[in-house]
Amino acid sequence: MAKRIEAKNLNIYYGKFLAVENVNLTIAPRSVTAFIGPSGCGKSTVLRTINRMHEVIAGATVQGEVLLDGENIYDARVDPVNVRRTIGMVFQRPNPFPTMSIYDNVVAGLKLAGKPKRGELDAVVERSLRGANLWEEVKDRLDKPGAGLSGGQQQRLCIARAIAVEPQVLLMDEPCSALDPISTLAIEDLIQTLKEKYTIVIVTHNMQQAARVSERTAFFNLAGIGKPGQLVEIDDTQKIFSNPTERRTEDYISGRFG
Repeated sequence: MAKRIEAKNLNIYYGKFLAVENVNLTIAPRSVTAFIGPSGCGKSTVLRTINRMHEVIAGATVQGEVLLDGENIYDARVDPVNVRRTIGMVFQRPNPFPTMSIYDNVVAGLKLAGKPKRGELDAVVERSLRGANLWEEVKDRLDKPGAGLSGGQQQRLCIARAIAVEPQVLLMDEPCSALDPISTLAIEDLIQTLKEKYTIVIVTHNMQQAARVSERTAFFNLAGIGKPGQLVEIDDTQKIFSNPTERRTEDYISGRFG
């Protein structure tokens, strides 16, 4: 079941440097929320805190709370591995495991979690590849290397790998930035299908893409040179692009800066 996400008083550090300051936002289940803003404003940093990937970086720390259906994922009793199983992530560049077959790429996460039977894995592979709209293209070559697929197919394979472990949330960090327009359209269509089952957060530099795929949009910006990033506003996507509350949002969307 898709999860509701809340960030409360979130401060994100790289060592002693405060990278993002005082983020408060709510993301509804089974919806798409887009993070937009200029480079270096903290969009991807905030995204990585939502599934505790930020703390993988040496010296990186988080203050505040990220609540998943009311449970703080940064509570000392919470296992970060379980968090990352519940909150899947798709990265900017397709990153299938190069030495693994398409089949083994999809089930890699399941094998880490235990030793499921082959019959169970077969069902998961078909379900996940169908979910990523890739099954018909690869069903006759599941034993071939995942790295042999086109860029767009590789990104859909990575999405299949993410949903194979049945997460409730999918985070996507600029999933189309390395793809051609046709592959981008395929991923955007897929996002619209996936939101029926998952809570989706997407970081994108492409404002047209944010307008096409999301119900809500969060605009991030730097507080000033050398100062931390901050969430300027979050609202319904149509309002953000037609009548934002903050002047800084309007200036960015209209191209006056950024």
